[in-house]
Amino acid sequence: MTDQTQAAPAAAQVASGPVYARMAVIGGGLIGSSLIRAARSHGAVGEVTVADANPAHRERLTALGIANAVFADPAEAVRGADLIVLAVPVMAMGEATAAAAAGMKPGATLTDVGSVKGAVADAMAAAAPAGVFVIPGHPVAGTEQSGPDAGFATLFENRWNILTPQPRDDAPYQAAVEKLTEFWMRLGARVELMDAAHHDLVLAVTSHLPHLIAYNIVGTAADLEEVTQGEVMKFSAGGFRDFTRIAASDPVMWRDVFLSNKDAVLEILGRFTEDLQALSRAIRWGEGDKLQALFTRTREIRLGIVAAGQESAEPNFGRDKRE
Repeated sequence: MTDQTQAAPAAAQVASGPVYARMAVIGGGLIGSSLIRAARSHGAVGEVTVADANPAHRERLTALGIANAVFADPAEAVRGADLIVLAVPVMAMGEATAAAAAGMKPGATLTDVGSVKGAVADAMAAAAPAGVFVIPGHPVAGTEQSGPDAGFATLFENRWNILTPQPRDDAPYQAAVEKLTEFWMRLGARVELMDAAHHDLVLAVTSHLPHLIAYNIVGTAADLEEVTQGEVMKFSAGGFRDFTRIAASDPVMWRDVFLSNKDAVLEILGRFTEDLQALSRAIRWGEGDKLQALFTRTREIRLGIVAAGQESAEPNFGRDKRE
């Protein structure tokens, strides 16, 4: 269950000076490179190092000049770092932690940006050396783009970052959680503390299932023999275009998400299937009142998301102005 919600992002802007003297990021894709850009833009860190296993990514990260140093070896990248952030696919978190462990110093904070927390938290804790504060995290932000060039400094502004701390109440660990909270708030994010299992159930509803539906509906459209792919692209309405945007997300990342969070995803998928069958019956039997009641209720949820500042009410979600 939810433990604590931190103050609005504006409160973080009064702080000055870096929160961490040195940050190391493992993985320089969309989220990792955005984190580096945001941390530097807001002065939340002093020096930044980054490690990436992909030679092409390392070349781009070097050319972009967003980090003080770029490494192939994670252990070299994290040496001397006060904050270590894993920005790799969730099924690689344990391996990345183990690869960087030799360079981690006691007292450093280790966190991540993965969309699954239960399995990831266990893998990180098992591989991290003693004396390192493991605080799993998940910034609920992103786009369908990937790679170092896809990142941007404002990605986390007014977005939620969920931290799932270990069940510890010792003062040093609590101080590390508070410091990591301060860091994310400095980037303009809102911070929520949550139990890992509850996080995985919530995200199965709000993120994982929508992605699974998007992948499936776009795949169904591509497989229809009666409709050509040219017609699908030519006559795509706004709803289908949004599905294709989601379905363009990184395949490896989302493969790992579904396999790592399979219990929660299957639970929510079962509920969704039951609701979909009920909706099918309403259409079959011409039960317009049931359809209208559902559509009215779900419309209110959409309006609530806009009112909460988590989406724009502008046409096409305001994307036209950003392109």
